[in-house]
Amino acid sequence: MAVNKMSISNIDYIGAFSVATDRFVLIANDMTKSEKSIIEDTFKLKVVESTINWSPFVGIYVAANSHGMLVPGFTEESEIRKLKQEIEDVNIGVFNTDLNALRNNILLNDRIALVNPDYNSSEVKIMSDILGVEVIKTEIAGMKTVGANNILTNKGVVFNNEIGEDEKRRLSKMLNVSGEQSTANSGSLSIGLCTITNSSGLIVGSSTTGYEISQIMDSLNVE
Repeated sequence: MAVNKMSISNIDYIGAFSVATDRFVLIANDMTKSEKSIIEDTFKLKVVESTINWSPFVGIYVAANSHGMLVPGFTEESEIRKLKQEIEDVNIGVFNTDLNALRNNILLNDRIALVNPDYNSSEVKIMSDILGVEVIKTEIAGMKTVGANNILTNKGVVFNNEIGEDEKRRLSKMLNVSGEQSTANSGSLSIGLCTITNSSGLIVGSSTTGYEISQIMDSLNVE
């Protein structure tokens, strides 16, 4: 697995600007050539540039896996058309919800999604239909923003450092992947927003320590 460190626009919370799946990577459309090059070299996948309501924070607003993508209701029609043109054979659904920072509130891979428990049953059904996964409402370590504070791929999971041992074992069994805990960016609990990752690549914020990188790599079963 390729592992790299970077900042985007001098910000170490790089996950706010990008979301990676095992089929494609979505990035903000105003990245520099060198920033985009690091992402391309790490993941070796189709890289799609976009905005959401003209915002570069696609990694906050978009939840995606290999089957589908959810974008918030305020996404511009032109942005949706561009996504549908550039990403083939992936369900792209407009999701009207008050919890519209979708990536912050949804932790998912190609098999399962853990989501903020404040989503209602009809919203859970929409997520399941578009993303093609089982959806379970839960907090993790007392936090409802499960996507912002944890990392999940098809090969592993990383929980934030506030999780207890019993909860870690229960969730690892539920997700059917082994997982440990870590921080990133030198102590941040928002590990989902500090990283861009899929089953074959990992990028961490520039201030992430060597120990944190080792913990994240081990938890994601990186070889």
